[in-house]
Amino acid sequence: MIFGKYIKGLYKKYLIFFIIGVLATIAVDWVQLYLPEYLGNVVNIVSELEPGKAIPQDVMNKMLIYLGLIIAIGFALFAGRVIWRFSLFYASKRMEADIRKMMFEKAEQLSVTYYHSNKVGNIMSWFTTDLETIEEFLGWGAIMVADAIFMTIFAAIKMFNCDWMLSLIAIVPILLIAVWGALVEKVMSIKWKERQESFDKVYDYAQESFSGIRVIKAFVKETQQVHAFAKVAKQNKDTNVNFVRVSVVFDIIIEIIITIIFTLILSVGGWIVITMVQNGGAMSELPHRIHNAGDLVAFTGYFDSIIWPMIAMGQVITMYSRAKTSMGRVTNFLDSDVEIHNSENPVMLENCQGKIEFKNFSFKYPDSDYGCIKDVNFVINPGEIVGVVGRVGSGKTTLVNVLLHLFNIEKGTVLIDDLDVMDIDITNLRDNVAYVPQDNFLFSNSLANNISFANEGKEIDNDAILKAAEFSDVADNIAAFPKQYETVSGERGQTLSGGQKQRVAIARAFFKQAPIMIMDDSVSAVDVKTEETILNNIREKRKGKTTILIASRVSTVSHLDKIIVLSNGTLEAFDTPANLMKNSPTYQRMVALQELEKEKGGND
Repeated sequence: MIFGKYIKGLYKKYLIFFIIGVLATIAVDWVQLYLPEYLGNVVNIVSELEPGKAIPQDVMNKMLIYLGLIIAIGFALFAGRVIWRFSLFYASKRMEADIRKMMFEKAEQLSVTYYHSNKVGNIMSWFTTDLETIEEFLGWGAIMVADAIFMTIFAAIKMFNCDWMLSLIAIVPILLIAVWGALVEKVMSIKWKERQESFDKVYDYAQESFSGIRVIKAFVKETQQVHAFAKVAKQNKDTNVNFVRVSVVFDIIIEIIITIIFTLILSVGGWIVITMVQNGGAMSELPHRIHNAGDLVAFTGYFDSIIWPMIAMGQVITMYSRAKTSMGRVTNFLDSDVEIHNSENPVMLENCQGKIEFKNFSFKYPDSDYGCIKDVNFVINPGEIVGVVGRVGSGKTTLVNVLLHLFNIEKGTVLIDDLDVMDIDITNLRDNVAYVPQDNFLFSNSLANNISFANEGKEIDNDAILKAAEFSDVADNIAAFPKQYETVSGERGQTLSGGQKQRVAIARAFFKQAPIMIMDDSVSAVDVKTEETILNNIREKRKGKTTILIASRVSTVSHLDKIIVLSNGTLEAFDTPANLMKNSPTYQRMVALQELEKEKGGND
């Protein structure tokens, strides 16, 4: 079996099913070995009949009894196999589900940084092919191991009782298979790891191509992408063929050994039976217990019973190598450091007022040599509506992301209601912040469920959904859809326009009714009139609640309470729009450029 800190507890959890399954397997193996004995007896009875004469009634009765016993054994094998299939396969599927749940929970805990350094394709491969490989070994592997052990022991006992000389001919090569398997196991582990890594590349390339399908089509690069994918697929094919080649060679060698053993048994056993018949039942001093054809039939039946366990031993070695490698990859994922976590004694935001303070705040991304934000100081008072402007790359998004504790920062540098963000319980913190991300991600679900995402699992409040849609000025658009709020947005909201996606994302944030709301460049795809409606709604319907708007257009923030101006990661100014026109060169330049753009547009 495969072991590890994440799976050993699952063995205990589903131990009863493994016990039932293994006991059923043992019972099936034991009952199955009565078949060769009964068949041998039938052969002996038939061989003793005189040709041309009627079958005596007592002989007929014996044959009917054996026939009934054989049929009974068939039913017993059917029942036993149903039991072990249900027990072991149920346990293996449940263990796979539990491991997948652990992985999903781990995925939710990992930081943004982790997903920057690990591709989606790799992670999907761990969740799919690796887990399926582990489940296969937990189910079929358990059956094969039990069969290989108990069927071999039971059959060996029967064989030695029948003829120990022939048994040695049959049993000794099994040791060769075990030695051969031990040598091959390490090679198979390496080959399987290479195979899985090759699958990772295929998953990643496919995922990236599907995500960027619009760009590919827009630049007419379909043929180029197909050729590039063909190279990745060929590498994957070559790796798989290499793995299968080693696996097949291993299986062929086992089959050759089995065939040689079977040939020796039939040759030696047949010679003994023929000699016995020719000598009238007498035999030389060779040690044996086979006396007739029925005994040879029984012995070959016992040996035939261990052929499957011998083949299973080879398959188990291959499956174990794959499962061990896959479990290692899954374990590495589950062992990944959770960078973002609560402090030892987290505090709770009670009745959050929305005061935000940055004290000498500086930040740089992990694995980065230069600071993204440097020495920023400002205070946003409760209920203020504040804009954030600056050139591309000036640190606007980073500034608001730290409010959600998406990155670890220096303690005492960012406060909400005078509480350190690093000390606040993460769940409680994020419950008090509504966030509209820059990419306006939507789930492939109904618009009602997307808007009410913060309330998922509870009864849907249609009035609140309607108010949220009106807040973001998207209610009329939704009402025009044939299915209205039951319209499915499609994957990542692809069935909606850019402006509609933005407004549904804003409605989702407003629905949360959080004390703090962050909008990261969330009105860039809407027209000026719609933008004005949304800003008016913010002033009216979020009065008394803190709102932060990151904007690429000065017009978006020109009527807000205050504006933060960032320049190359530093705070150039934090003041009212009127004062910024006097003391902020960056803001003055942005206003001038916007006026120039308007003037040029008017002339055109």
